Amino acid sequence: MTNALVIGASGGIGTALAAALEGQGRAVTRLSRADGLDLRDPDATGRALDALDGPFERILLATGILAPSGRSPEKSLARIDAAAMAEVLAVNTIGTALVLRALPRLLARDGAGKVGVLTARVGSIGDNRLGGWHAYRASKAAANMLIRGAAIELARSHKGVTCVALHPGTVATDFTAGYPAHAKHGPEQAARALLDVLDGLGPDESGGFFDYAGRPVPW
Repeated sequence: MTNALVIGASGGIGTALAAALEGQGRAVTRLSRADGLDLRDPDATGRALDALDGPFERILLATGILAPSGRSPEKSLARIDAAAMAEVLAVNTIGTALVLRALPRLLARDGAGKVGVLTARVGSIGDNRLGGWHAYRASKAAANMLIRGAAIELARSHKGVTCVALHPGTVATDFTAGYPAHAKHGPEQAARALLDVLDGLGPDESGGFFDYAGRPVPW
């Protein structure tokens, strides 16, 4: 039985990813705030990751916030708030970096491990035609760069590993409950699609950005 790790396993997509991985016959380790993971706190995040026993053949990072609690993404430049932006970046960007930092230890050096980090199409600079959501967009664009850099570094030491950014689409979870006008698909459907995409990618695609249908997303 192969091992999988889902970080952010208490969220809607994370829960569905863990269940789908188990459906593939994998032993799944779940990591969430209940286990001491707090991406706002580097020390707590480090302790939670250090407690994991790898190696893992599949690692999925399914964490993030749209905005701090009680706030919503900015619709204009005038709505940018430094403290709110700092919190979004702390979770979505620095938190992602802290997880990526642990990958060399969590992956087998001679294995064909696969890492999928859920970012978002709105983090694409080339695809941004509407503006707004400045902190969230910036945090995900920066996370995409970190994923790209991690893939380049892993290719030197873990040649069989594939590390990619994944756009799950708009998924019907608590995360998106405040946006009823957006077309959504269910978390189980999203999880199956994302795992199919990840399973179909190899080291040659490492460092790429793909949506839930396997289509490349522009940076």
